[in-house]
Amino acid sequence: MNTARRSTSKKKGLRFADAANTDGDRKGTVALLLWGNVIEDFLDRIGLSLDDFCERVTGGWLFGYIEALRSVGWQSVLFLVSRAVKQPMRLLHIPSGTRICVLPAWKAYNSVARGMIDPYGRSTQAVFGRKSRLRRFDRFARKEIAPYLATPLGLLARNLRREGCTAILTQEYEYGRFDACVFLGRLLSLPVYATFQGGERHFGRLEHFVRPVAIRAARGLAIGADSEAERVLEHYRIDPKKIWRIQNPINIELWRPMDREESRRSLGLPLHSRIVIYHGRIDIYRKGLDLLLQAWEKIQDQADRQDLLLLIIGSGQDAAEFRQQLDALALPSIRWINRYETDRTIMRRYLSAGDLYVLPSRNEGFPVAPLEAMACGLPVVGSNIPAMSTIIGRGSGSGGLIVPREDTCALAEAIQRLLGDPELCRQLGRSARRNVEARFSIESIGRQLDEMLSRGG
Repeated sequence: MNTARRSTSKKKGLRFADAANTDGDRKGTVALLLWGNVIEDFLDRIGLSLDDFCERVTGGWLFGYIEALRSVGWQSVLFLVSRAVKQPMRLLHIPSGTRICVLPAWKAYNSVARGMIDPYGRSTQAVFGRKSRLRRFDRFARKEIAPYLATPLGLLARNLRREGCTAILTQEYEYGRFDACVFLGRLLSLPVYATFQGGERHFGRLEHFVRPVAIRAARGLAIGADSEAERVLEHYRIDPKKIWRIQNPINIELWRPMDREESRRSLGLPLHSRIVIYHGRIDIYRKGLDLLLQAWEKIQDQADRQDLLLLIIGSGQDAAEFRQQLDALALPSIRWINRYETDRTIMRRYLSAGDLYVLPSRNEGFPVAPLEAMACGLPVVGSNIPAMSTIIGRGSGSGGLIVPREDTCALAEAIQRLLGDPELCRQLGRSARRNVEARFSIESIGRQLDEMLSRGG
């Protein structure tokens, strides 16, 4: 086992961290586990390595939670499962100072996952592809069991003890890793919690039987979206006291407006254009990027020589297909920066350069990207996914407009309304900033997490 003391590894950028918990005055140590099977499934899609993750990746719900927990005296250890390591490795997330424990995937999982094109596909055909030579029953069995083999429970148990963890918090309750952690938590007498970040409901039939048991056995669920909390209560029939209406936090000191003209000059953006921004993963269906392009085409058809720019920042698994869609449209008013931007100062500058933020998602958990935009003084036009209805569904004073999902006409009309009324745009932008300050700060969410962990532990 690698336990070198914060010395740079042979791989550039990786640093090893001490395993011992030296923060004796802390309230406890929370083990954070991401959803999905192996970390490469996430990193490969956005073109990043484990080096990049340790050195540069910040923000999002994960590091927001880490900051919020730290603000109220809780320590975090991040557990990752990787198919690239052969033995447990202890690393350091440099920007936050958080310890990372990387566990090797089980050989059984690697065997079952062999040949999978998309481990998270809804059907066996989506998982293995049309040309798979496996028999239908073999494909079905592998698809069902893979999420449960993806967590090496024995190694996880030993390293939870080694790190002195007093609670387990998983990213999603609608995935096999949550079920496995609940089982492990019962064996180790550790409370298990989970958050809602937009996980798909029930990837397989096995989950229909296992999930209700795990949900009822969990100590608590942090659900920021009101309608999702209501769904869980109705569907699983659990004690309402187990659900905590905790949203994702954002560092409002870091995410704040910069001078718009200066930001545009430094980024080479036109000074007098009306700029609409989207940033995040290039996941066409889930993020509704096809809908955004259709809406933008309508806006361009109706624009009366307006100087407009749609700025899209991000990368992901659908980058090649998205490029094809952009080339087919051939609209010079769309600019795509095809990279996953990890520098928060640069991203803050992009957001500060914009007039309006748009999130046309079909499916989301509780996204942090629009909160970042709102903190930078941008109004938001968002689809009526559960989280956006919670964030800006409280009237015009919340800082944005809500439109029906998959309604490109309504999306185009909302964008045009704000672009055509600069004063309303600025007014909603100021309201957006106040909304974030009042409801989504690190300190506010930290107090809520502390109450959940303290009462539930």
